[in-house]
Amino acid sequence: MQKITTCLWFDNQAEEAVNHYLSVFDGGSILDLQRYGASGPGPEGSVMVIRFEIAGQELLALNGGPAFTFSEAVSLSVDCATQEEVDELWARLTEGGEEGQCGWLKDKYGLSWQIVPRALPELLGGPDAEGAQRVMRAMMEMKKIDVARLEAAYKG
Repeated sequence: MQKITTCLWFDNQAEEAVNHYLSVFDGGSILDLQRYGASGPGPEGSVMVIRFEIAGQELLALNGGPAFTFSEAVSLSVDCATQEEVDELWARLTEGGEEGQCGWLKDKYGLSWQIVPRALPELLGGPDAEGAQRVMRAMMEMKKIDVARLEAAYKG
């Protein structure tokens, strides 16, 4: 078990959300599931906490009730090796959600994600400072990141 684990607070959709995330990312699994007992506060027998893994990252999903909701102040950032991976994850995670700027999106549960092609930080940190600034300007105009457009911007 990793030392620090992100806990995602859901009203009552933790199990549905975990199953969705497991369908989006290959090779994930449920590691543990705990249910509420007679002492509550959730209905007896309903899912309380699910510990799960996606893309090598352990997370917790908690059915904690409506007291808290997600905000963009915390997001899950996904490193994508290819444009195809960006395109697939963007499509799957925006289903029922909403697109944001610069590779950010909210899924149908309100959780914020950053879908980041590996080329983006490489171009932003490249040796051509002016090219990096052109990449930044190009990215600021995008929702889903387009690597070919970034590469063209870098080259000028």
